[in-house]
Amino acid sequence: MTQQGAVLQGYNNELVKCIEDLCMQKEELNKQIQQAEEEKNKLQHEIQVLSEQLECVCENLAQKVASRNELDKLLAETEAAYMKILDSSRTLLNVLKKEVGSLKHSPDLKTS
Repeated sequence: MTQQGAVLQGYNNELVKCIEDLCMQKEELNKQIQQAEEEKNKLQHEIQVLSEQLECVCENLAQKVASRNELDKLLAETEAAYMKILDSSRTLLNVLKKEVGSLKHSPDLKTS
């Protein structure tokens, strides 16, 4: 019976050692889980900060695009008006040249 007690004591020692090993594995795994959760929280915070920055950049970009579109419209209208002025100036110059030309041929303006 002492031999059976010794065998049982050996089993008990192995069982205690296995339980201790499992506890150590659990403790190590808990540390890894905690580190992973901290990393996850850090990354989530960074994502939130970057998302807010992205939103600001997108709003700023939209305002700049809208301003550029307004400037494009104003520029197109100004160029069209300027072209009308140039056309009117050319027409006025042509009319004036014809009038001056016809006055030169007028007998009333010739001096003797």
